Amino acid sequence: MLQRPTGTLLPEPSHPKEASVPLSRNGPAQYAKEVFAAEPAVIDPQLSEAVSLGTTILAVSYKDGVILAADSRTSSGSYVVNRTSNKLTKLTKNVYCCRSGSAADTQALAERVSNYLEGYEVSIDKPVNVATAANLFQKMCYANKWNISAGIIVAGYDSLNGGSVYSIPSGGSCVKLDYALGGSGSIFLYSFFDANYKPGMTKEECVRFCQTAVAHAYSRDGSSGGLIRTICLSAGEPEDITVPWTKTPYCMEKDPKYAQQAVVNPVFSSSAKITENKVSSTA
Repeated sequence: MLQRPTGTLLPEPSHPKEASVPLSRNGPAQYAKEVFAAEPAVIDPQLSEAVSLGTTILAVSYKDGVILAADSRTSSGSYVVNRTSNKLTKLTKNVYCCRSGSAADTQALAERVSNYLEGYEVSIDKPVNVATAANLFQKMCYANKWNISAGIIVAGYDSLNGGSVYSIPSGGSCVKLDYALGGSGSIFLYSFFDANYKPGMTKEECVRFCQTAVAHAYSRDGSSGGLIRTICLSAGEPEDITVPWTKTPYCMEKDPKYAQQAVVNPVFSSSAKITENKVSSTA
């Protein structure tokens, strides 16, 4: 009879620890992990990672309002679990937020803030200000800064302040800015914004600027990709513009500058031969 080789059976999860063992009180999730601790062989490192919005999000104010933009890739470890996710979440008619960090945490935060603002608008009988939504996010993020992973950008238009952009990074601070960047792709965009951002842009200029910025992040950040989603918020109705990845305004592979570098510095292979300072390859 065939027998399974020794050492290939996964052990059963451990039984609850004795009551005498002190347990941390850092919330029910951590408590459950300590009480029902699994053996190391049972845990799959990929599956144990939280679904993350390794992402590129940004919001930019222009002359008549604000524009929010984001990619659409959601990843879990090295897996892309969703290529067309929507990271621009509606809070009220003219207030939206961009989400980065843990997908579960940011969705829960956005739903809670949206529900609160909906009831608040009914009670005051007028649209809420963008600052109100930003302060709600700030209070929740700060109160739970050790338990959640969330970076939020709140942007919108109201009759009091016009177009406004607020950045609420992980930790719970809240800062009003002309533009805000977030996610893993943002580290590649600060120099791009320093060189190309202009206050008081028109709507068309700002849309093009935001879409080009997200496309530049695609070229450098492996956790960003998919569609480019943009929302234009002003005194009128919100306008949703989605660009497929095949029509992005920038692509590194098609950039003449990098094409010229590829000619000057060709890729070496195992079959490459150097003759009179020239490289030829039979591969």
